[in-house]
Amino acid sequence: MPCQMRILVRGLMLAAVLAWPALAAKLNGVTFPSYENAGHAELVLNGAGLRTYSIFHVHIYAAGLYLQDPSHDARDILASSSTKMLVLRFVRSVPVAKVRNAWRKGLRENCVAPCTLSPEHVARFLSSLHAVHAGDTAAFLFTKNGLRVYYDDKLAGVISDPHFARQMLAVFIGPHPSAPGLKAALLGYDGKSG
Repeated sequence: MPCQMRILVRGLMLAAVLAWPALAAKLNGVTFPSYENAGHAELVLNGAGLRTYSIFHVHIYAAGLYLQDPSHDARDILASSSTKMLVLRFVRSVPVAKVRNAWRKGLRENCVAPCTLSPEHVARFLSSLHAVHAGDTAAFLFTKNGLRVYYDDKLAGVISDPHFARQMLAVFIGPHPSAPGLKAALLGYDGKSG
C-alpha cells in the first residue's frame, strides 16, 4: 500500500475512534472513566450498563466494556483479536453458588454447535470462582493470547485459550446473553440495562 494511502487509512481510523462518544459513565454510584490503559493499548469506553435481577430490578453490578476499536457489532468484537477489557463493579454481594451457576448457564447458552468447550477447562474455571461482595471489582483483560482475570486489581488467574476467553465475553455480548439490556448498553446503544 503506498505511503499516502496508509496515512489516509490511519487518519480515517483515528477520526472514527475520535468520533466515538467516549464519555465517562456513572451508574448506580459507579463511575467508568472514558479511557483505560491496558499495557500498551489505550482502550475506549464502548458502553456501560447495570445488571439487574428479578422483576424488582435489583442491581447486581455495573459493567463497562472497553475496546481499542469501538463498535456496536458484537460479532465483530468477539472475532477481533484486539485488546478488550470488561470491568464489573459489584453493588450487591452474590454467593459463590450463584456466581458459578450464572457462568455455567452463560457459557452453555453462548457456546452452541459447532462451538465446544473442554469440560475440564469449564470445571477448572468454575472451581476457581468465589463469592463476590458489594464494592468488589472484577476485570477481564482479553488479548489475542487469552484472558487475564483481576479481582480488586490483583491477578486472579490466566486463561491461555483464546477460544475459551472469547466464549467468556460472549456470556455478556453473545447471541444468548442472560441480560439483553446489558448487552445493548455494553455495545453502546441507548437502552435499558438488564
